[in-house]
Amino acid sequence: MKKAGWLGMSGSERDFLRVPGAALHYKTQGTGPLLLMLQGGDGDADGTDALAKHLVDRYTVLSYDRRGLSRSTLDDPSAALDLSTHADDASRLLTAVTDEPALVFGASLGALLGLDLIAHHPEQVQLLVAHEPPATELLAAPERDEAARGQEEVEDLYRREGVGAAMRRFVAITGVNLNDREPDVEIAQPKPERVANLEFFLTHDAPAVRRYRLDLDALHACASRIVPAAGRTPGDGFVHRCAQALADELGRPLVEFPGGHRSQGFLHQSLHDFFADAIVHAALGALAHPFGRGS
Repeated sequence: MKKAGWLGMSGSERDFLRVPGAALHYKTQGTGPLLLMLQGGDGDADGTDALAKHLVDRYTVLSYDRRGLSRSTLDDPSAALDLSTHADDASRLLTAVTDEPALVFGASLGALLGLDLIAHHPEQVQLLVAHEPPATELLAAPERDEAARGQEEVEDLYRREGVGAAMRRFVAITGVNLNDREPDVEIAQPKPERVANLEFFLTHDAPAVRRYRLDLDALHACASRIVPAAGRTPGDGFVHRCAQALADELGRPLVEFPGGHRSQGFLHQSLHDFFADAIVHAALGALAHPFGRGS
């Protein structure tokens, strides 16, 4: 595939990338500087479509199915999986499509992947917006322990009662409000692969999130290119407080987006305006710093 720092495509193009242990399905759409979207939960390459249609006039939006989800197949489905593997996949994908550092937006689990990506491959990331990463290690002890128990409850409910019970608990602990969306936004109907994706997420990715630890030294070294972000309507979940704790740790301001934990799924026009105007363009001054320099 031809590499480009600026890709120009009027529609969307799909392809597969072979990585160690898996084949990743990915797609690009739009024209302009490359913007990698890292989904949370069971989100796949199509999960950003509703938001992407508001961004394709300014950016080439790159999205993909994480290994094990939808069209991204595993060589060995029983192999151990951690978030560093996912972040390495994202790095290999960027290498395949561009020679230039990319803009990156990560939400929830995807925000953790973005943080791992910029920590270990800082030359590939121009700017990272990390929206409510569930980095519970940054919380004070009582809340950190409570958050960990909530994460373990989700995993236990899945083993005992299945996907439905586990996801109801997951929504509760993350503070997702399905009614916090723009009037014209409809909740997408589940695709046939949704149950399989949720099962994979609850079996492999959710435990990996709970076990993951940030490389704080590496993040401090590139803090000027990290934008900790959170929803303005935090609900009762712990993830908003994780975002604030990340901002405090890195000495960066917390940028608040419209909506809550799932703002990228439910507030497309608001997020488009905010991302395009208040985040990327306002943060361009930080990009003048050499890679590796902290805030």
